[in-house]
Amino acid sequence: MKKNNNTFFSLDIVLVMIATLLFQFSVMSLNPLINGYAKSLGASNAFSGIIVGVMSITSMILRPVAGNLTDTLSKYQLTLIGGIICAISNIGYVIVSRPGLLLLLRIINGTGFVLCTVCMATWLAFLVPRNHVGEAMGYYGLLNATSMALAPALAISLYKIVGYREILVMSAVAVILMVIVIQFIKNRAKPIVNATPRVHHFQIIQKDVLPVAVIVSLFSVPYFATQADIVEYVAQRNLHVTVSFYFLIYAVALFTIRIALKNYFDTVRFGVWFGTCSIATVVYILFLFAMNNNIEMTIAAIGMALGYGIMFSICQSTSLLLAPLEEQGLASSTFYLGLDIGMALGPIIGGLISELLSIKWYYPIMLILVPIAGVIFIINRRKLNNAIKQN
Repeated sequence: MKKNNNTFFSLDIVLVMIATLLFQFSVMSLNPLINGYAKSLGASNAFSGIIVGVMSITSMILRPVAGNLTDTLSKYQLTLIGGIICAISNIGYVIVSRPGLLLLLRIINGTGFVLCTVCMATWLAFLVPRNHVGEAMGYYGLLNATSMALAPALAISLYKIVGYREILVMSAVAVILMVIVIQFIKNRAKPIVNATPRVHHFQIIQKDVLPVAVIVSLFSVPYFATQADIVEYVAQRNLHVTVSFYFLIYAVALFTIRIALKNYFDTVRFGVWFGTCSIATVVYILFLFAMNNNIEMTIAAIGMALGYGIMFSICQSTSLLLAPLEEQGLASSTFYLGLDIGMALGPIIGGLISELLSIKWYYPIMLILVPIAGVIFIINRRKLNNAIKQN
């Protein structure tokens, strides 16, 4: 691909991004409805919680497998397999009639999910020059954030009008369209073959990426705790805020910030981003703790966009830059493993705080995560800062 100092976009890159948007829309439109859908099929509160969480558990277990496969097979092949698996599970959601079968379908969905998330991020990084990986991951993260904010809001609004199964059909159609779109991508991102072939050994993680995975996990905990519990948090504290707008404000702020900073993702060192995002994280946590009106809620949402939203993209691009080209899939799976852990721990830690202490301590205790992330950064600062320099 011809290098262009002004833009790295090509038709293949645009198609990967469209496919990503369709896939993430499919996943995110399901997330807020599965719990209620499971109960409508007769699942108990406890079993419906297991049904919701089993997809993330499946994802965590299979991340290393997906990473190793991504480095040995073409990204197109694995994305196609993952997309077909997700289509099968999503169609199954529509016709299933028992909670036990829904649990099985969630495990199947988690298998397809882990293949697609690892492969599509690695596929995009494969298509762009190394000196544009940061900007590309910024756009990739923007697509994820847009889907994460808008798809649930749309699904929740529509299901009240048309019902669960119609939204499940919409989700299935989105992932089928994703499978169709990738057929038009010419560069199938086949594994890089070295002049001197090496024996591929199965690895659980990419060791150079481990500090980044830990950092993104720590930054993810308050984000996913907020995603899971902010409605209940506002209700329990009797706050007079329009909480339904929180993640919409977050998405708009993230879109604006990422577009404004897109030229800096590949030139500014990790430490600068880490410091900025850490300050923003402290700010948004404090504002969520103290908020009493929509202005304070808006400041918190903007702070979250700068804190977690930007840190997500920086950690993702740094993961790919730290790893050799033949281990990009493993690097991506290691990054996502950290994200999976944060996604799982966020609601758990939030629930424990609410249960053992008081809802008012929900956010102050989460401030502890920022200095812990700071220690991880200080220990690994030379390696992390040189990720930009070495590429």
